[in-house]
Order: sequence, then structure tokens, then C-alpha cells
Amino acid sequence: MLKRKEHISQIIVTAAQMRDIEARIFAAGMPVSALMEKVAGLITRRIQDIFAQASQQSTVTLLSPQAGILVGPGHNGGDALVVARELHFSGYKVWIYSPFDKLKELTSQHLQYAQSLGIPCYQDIEQLPNCDFLVDGLFGFGLERTITDPIAAAINQFNLWNKPIISIDLPSGLHTDTGEVLGTAIRATYTLCLGLWKQGLLQDQALDYVGKAELIDFDIPLADVQAVLGNAAIKRITSATALSTLPLPRPPVTHKYKEGHLLLICGSRRYAGGAILTALGARGSGVGMLSIAVPESLKHLLVSHLPEALVIGCPETETGAFAQLQLPERTELSSFSAIAIGPGLTKDATSIVQEVLASDRPLVVDADGLNILAQLGTIPTLQKRQAATILTPHTGEFARLFPDIADAKDRVKAVREAAARSGAVVLLKGARTAIANPQGAVWINPESTPALARGGSGDVLTGLLGGLLAQGVNKEIPVEDIVATAAWWHAQAGILAASERTELGVDAFTLSQYLLRVIAGQW
Repeated sequence: MLKRKEHISQIIVTAAQMRDIEARIFAAGMPVSALMEKVAGLITRRIQDIFAQASQQSTVTLLSPQAGILVGPGHNGGDALVVARELHFSGYKVWIYSPFDKLKELTSQHLQYAQSLGIPCYQDIEQLPNCDFLVDGLFGFGLERTITDPIAAAINQFNLWNKPIISIDLPSGLHTDTGEVLGTAIRATYTLCLGLWKQGLLQDQALDYVGKAELIDFDIPLADVQAVLGNAAIKRITSATALSTLPLPRPPVTHKYKEGHLLLICGSRRYAGGAILTALGARGSGVGMLSIAVPESLKHLLVSHLPEALVIGCPETETGAFAQLQLPERTELSSFSAIAIGPGLTKDATSIVQEVLASDRPLVVDADGLNILAQLGTIPTLQKRQAATILTPHTGEFARLFPDIADAKDRVKAVREAAARSGAVVLLKGARTAIANPQGAVWINPESTPALARGGSGDVLTGLLGGLLAQGVNKEIPVEDIVATAAWWHAQAGILAASERTELGVDAFTLSQYLLRVIAGQW
């Protein structure tokens, strides 16, 4: 059973959900002022830790650090004012920028007290003194309107200062749910998210503004979280949850077929590399038995790269694409634990994809398999399937599969609707990969690297996912958990490889070689 801290670190909320959770806390008797003091105290200590670490790494030691505090009209501004007070008492030189005439009552009281302490307060950005860093408390969660001048101009000016900015809860100007920039937004160096992760922080379009995001846990009762979210929670994939789904340790008495038999159907003469990379991803999963169906002319190439695999050469067209899926004698699609299809196929393989979709095997569909599925009609085709189906589109493929669903502003909403309507588990690739099952559960992978933005990286993921699915299908592991683990594992391999080789040095072949290094370092 997960410990509370691990459970809290997984949960992602919308603005409405956070509002309801806070309402329960306040209704139970927690004073707003007491919670503000607690939260701001935690923020202050984290800011001091960040600044202390930065000072240790710098050749210049500042005896009296200078902090600029940006104060908005709501309770986010109140948090910032308590931080200003506490930094002032700790010996920091502090000034306050408070450009709003009307403040919430509690925020106004904290501003009055800060001024009584002699902390200078300014409304005009042109009058602001220098500082070593800024604390952004302009807007908290729930902002929905576009920011206009003069606040927009001030935010743009702060971004040009080239000073570290620590945003409270989320960078001011970001939509809490979609991560959309509402006119303009603070480009934070750090974001200290309060209580529970906000959905917008894990949307691709927010990532240029979030900086390094951390959760400030102020002890929200799990009962309140569960009462509001129920079973439809959106969760971050953490290392603990990903590792718990791995097929490790293996039982002392087992054999290759007990550890899953995966069939890969991939490749063509034009895209032979797709078959190799997919197979290398499957090898990295540790699947017990790997069969690879390829056009006949690719057979020797695949054998040379994966001598342990059973490579099945199939009849091919004049252009080197699949003409027919021809399995060995006494072998049917039902002989396999799972099937993965798509990388490198070309659209000439439509009949092969139709045959596999009609099978009763758990199935991963990627690349040309997705393009063919889109031509066949995604939703009516998938609604006929009885077995688990996993789709792994990038944004372009997603738009072809679900042309009336794709929503660039809210990937979480889009992937959840696609899964519900198709009956498939959908993995939407991106800097923050989102995964949804048909029942409405969503997982988001919170860590990745632009090193994965290279041809073939997705093929490795398809093989890895297929191998994990083949191993997990008889272990009663939910399919979406297997998908989440594959996404996490794939991303961590890219992160590890990039740390050693730079982001430019992680080609897809290299990525496949780092898969087992990730697990060896964790297990």
C-alpha cells in the first residue's frame, strides 16, 4: 500500500477540484489565516534552501540577499506577503510590488503589516530597486481571464530582468487546467506547487514557463482528496508506481513462455530500421519469447541483430511491403500473449492490420498501423474488438484517428475522450505523455527529455510496451498501469542517456541500449 506522501505526489487536480478540496478543509474548521501561515512558512524555507544551494555553487557570496515580492490581489498574494515578512525577519532585504488597488481582506492585512515593518512597497514597476531573485505571487490557481496591461507589461518586464523567479503554486498567467498562456505569463525558474499538482503544469504548452516544479505538501487530508476526486483521478507516473508494475522479481521456477510471447509485425524494405528498433525495444523488456514477422527480404537482417528471436519471413509486394501474414505451421495469432503492429509497415499492409484487429489478442498499434486504423474508421473498428487495445499516437496521428476530438489546448481532456469513445487505452505522446483508459482514469508522465525527439524513439517504445504487455497479460495487471510503466521506463532511458551523451547523442539505437541500465539502477 502506498504511503501518504507517495499517494499525494501522484495526484493531479483541476482548479475546480482544488477549490472543492480547500472548501472541505475550511468547512472542517481550518482557519484560512492559519493555512496561509503554514503554507507560506513551507515556501519560505524552500526558498531559503534554494538560495543557499545557489550561493554554495557561486563564486560570489551575498551577505544580505535581496528579494523582490510580486503581490496579487488574492490569497496567492497573501502567501507572497507572508513570505516577504519571513524573509525580512531572516535578514533578507525585501521589497514588495503590489500594483492592485483592491485586495482580499486577509491579503490587505498582511500588506499593512509588512509596511509597518518598514518593508518598502511599490505600485510602479519603474520605481523598483534591484534584487537577486523574485517571488511571484501575482495570480494563483483558477485564473481564466487574459492578462492585460499594465500587469501584462510588468510581467514581460520581469521576464526580461534575467533574475531567478520562484512562482507560488503556478506561474502567473497560466491557465490552471490547460497550461495555456493567458496573454502573457511569468517564466519561472522554480514553481512551488501547493498541496496537489495542478493539471496545467503537466501540459506541453506550459513547460516553457514552469521551470523546475516541486510540490509543497501542506498535509491535505487524503479523505478530502478522495471525497472530491473519487475514482476519476488524474495521476502522475512516479518511479515507485512504475517499478511496482514491472514483472520483477521472477519466480524461481519459470520458463520462456510463462514470461510472455510477443509477436511483432513491422517493417518493410523501405523502413527496415523500424523493425529493428521495435525489436530492440521488445528485447529490452525482458519478454520470454519474441517472434518478429517481417517481409521476407528483411529476415536475414533481423536475425543478424536479434539472433535470439524467432524471425518469420512473410510474402512481400514488389516494393518490399507485407503482402500476407504467413505464420509458421500450427501457429495462429491466438498462440501469442500479445501483438504489436505498425512501425515501418507502410499503408500497403492494410489487410494485415485488419486481420490483427480481428484477433482476440491484446494489441499495441503504432505508426502505420494507426494510419491504417484511421482510414478504416477508428471508433467503429475498435468497438468491435473484445481484447485490450493500446494506441500510441503522436499529435498528428491522434488528429487523424480522432479528428473531432483533438484539442491542442487540453491534451488530458482529448485523450480521456478518445479512450472513452474508442474503448482503447490511448497513449498520446509528447513532452508530457498522457495516457487514458476507457473508464476515465488518466496517467501523465511528468519527466521526459527533448533527446527523444528523434526518428525511431517511438519504435523503441512500441517494442518495450509490447514486451511488457506480453509479460503482464496473465498477471492481472491493469493494462493502463503497464502502459504507464512503459512510458516512464522509455523516458527515463532517454534522460539517463542524455545525461551521459547530451541531448544530441541519443539516437534510437542508443536509447534501446539504456533501457536495462535504468532498471539495473533502480532494482
